[in-house]
Amino acid sequence: MPNIESAIKRARTSENANVKNSSQTSAMRTAIKKFEDAVASGADNVDALYKEAAKAIDMAESKGLIHKNKANRDKSRLLSLIHI
Repeated sequence: MPNIESAIKRARTSENANVKNSSQTSAMRTAIKKFEDAVASGADNVDALYKEAAKAIDMAESKGLIHKNKANRDKSRLLSLIHI
């Protein structure tokens, strides 16, 4: 446990940021899995789920949770599942 006041505040801030970041990353992964499951089962709402997954990926990228290239790669892979 930190003794210095600024270190205590920083630890508290980091903990809050970690909760938000892990929540957003988890939501992104869930959106991707929902889309992949819908494609595999041949559902009708694939386009809507792709938009949702792409939005979640873009939001994670804009927050700095994933790299720009990973975001583009993930979206490309998802889009290729539709056109196969």
